[in-house]
Amino acid sequence: MLDLALLALALPIFLAAGFPLLGWAAAAAGWLLQRGVQAVLSARARDSDDPRTVAGLLAGSMIGRGWLMALSVFGAGLVEKEAGLAAAVLVLALFTLYFSTNMLARPLGPSPRKSRAVPPMTNREAAG
Repeated sequence: MLDLALLALALPIFLAAGFPLLGWAAAAAGWLLQRGVQAVLSARARDSDDPRTVAGLLAGSMIGRGWLMALSVFGAGLVEKEAGLAAAVLVLALFTLYFSTNMLARPLGPSPRKSRAVPPMTNREAAG
């Protein structure tokens, strides 16, 4: 959530400093879209019981969201060089804050789902 606060705080900074608003808009659109994709695919992964589906959803989400952000910055840069630079700096700040807060909060928060303990095998099952 702090990343979204930083994104909102960046707009007045962009306005006051005279940075290209296209850079802020590209970073904001890409960031909000990738956060939405993350929420949807993480929910689907949490609901799945198949480990391969979970791994595929989470890995695909990370790769796709990275490409989405890169294309947002690249697109802004194609239109206006300074906008691409401004978008890149904002995206790096957003990612750094998001990643850092998630790493700090993860051990403190509750587990998203309880692990399913596999009952130990009995001697009869182990034998055959």
